[in-house]
Amino acid sequence: MSAQATGKVGIGIVGAGVISKIYLKNLNTVFQNTRVIGIADIIPAASAARAEEFGVEAMTVDELIAHPDVEIVLNLTIPAAHAEIAAKAIAAGKSAYNEKPLATERADGQQLLRDAKAKGVLVGAAPDTFLGGGLQTARKALDDGMIGEPVAVAAHMLNHGMEAWHPNPYFFFQPGAGPLFDVGVYYVTAMASILGPYRQVSAMARASFPERTIGNGPKEGEKIPVNTPTHIVSALEFESGLLGSLTASFDVYETRNAHLTIYGTEGTLQLPDPNTFGGPVKFLPPGRDQEWQEVPITFDFTTDSRGLGISDFARALKEGRTPRASGEMAYHVLDTMHAILDSAREGRHVAVESTFERPPLRAEKFES
Repeated sequence: MSAQATGKVGIGIVGAGVISKIYLKNLNTVFQNTRVIGIADIIPAASAARAEEFGVEAMTVDELIAHPDVEIVLNLTIPAAHAEIAAKAIAAGKSAYNEKPLATERADGQQLLRDAKAKGVLVGAAPDTFLGGGLQTARKALDDGMIGEPVAVAAHMLNHGMEAWHPNPYFFFQPGAGPLFDVGVYYVTAMASILGPYRQVSAMARASFPERTIGNGPKEGEKIPVNTPTHIVSALEFESGLLGSLTASFDVYETRNAHLTIYGTEGTLQLPDPNTFGGPVKFLPPGRDQEWQEVPITFDFTTDSRGLGISDFARALKEGRTPRASGEMAYHVLDTMHAILDSAREGRHVAVESTFERPPLRAEKFES
């Protein structure tokens, strides 16, 4: 029976890496409006293994994009291939949803938006963690005035990179990745989705270590040249006038400093790690000698719910509306991250040229 016959939106997945497992699981069991039709990978054995594990069809990329039941191509390839695969899907009249980031270059991201509009299809991108129960609860608390008017925001994403545990960590230290594009993107997206678009940025950056040594797997002991900044400190100005900061690093030994905090005229809101879907959310009232209070999580989807953005994307496709994890927001995030690196390289403030409409808060009980 076709996906359309069941009332579900057919999904084709390109990329059979580690992240594909949670997408396959969630899109075929957790979310009721999606059905994975098939999976493709540059390594046929990888897609064949995933297909057998999850009861879907293994295909080539061209077969998957051409399949009549595939309405959305979910692109889980490495960042350097995001634009190419999405462009092929759009050219075939399919909507495209990329893992983060939307693309590695501004020009490619802009072209995807133009092509999707011309074809009458949708384009979107992860991360979708901002739709999880934790960050949606924080967004509602902010919108309801819990901390008054926001006056500042501070974000920290600090660790020592992936070379100690990842079996093939080369791309993490190349352009299009690094701490900003690979993990900082969750923070940039979360702040944008909650606080609105960025106006300008100012930053400094460096690569503290010129090479890394792989510490795990068959490539253990191999050296990786570092070709992108791995410690980035940035100041952010939002269109609202709010000022903020973001530090993203693969250069420090730190396990506790993964924070996103919004400061307001009537208190402070501490958000969960934007790379997660759950809580906690904490509130610090104004005044001396106050203590942090835990804010009850009122929205569902607090465990690893990757695919939540795709489920909303699929519903948006049927309803003719903008998806919450939209291409416009993903491009603004890409534009902002490039502006941060441009500022660090050029030693000046850099304006963020793009903008977007802040996505609406979702229902507390998500209907897929």
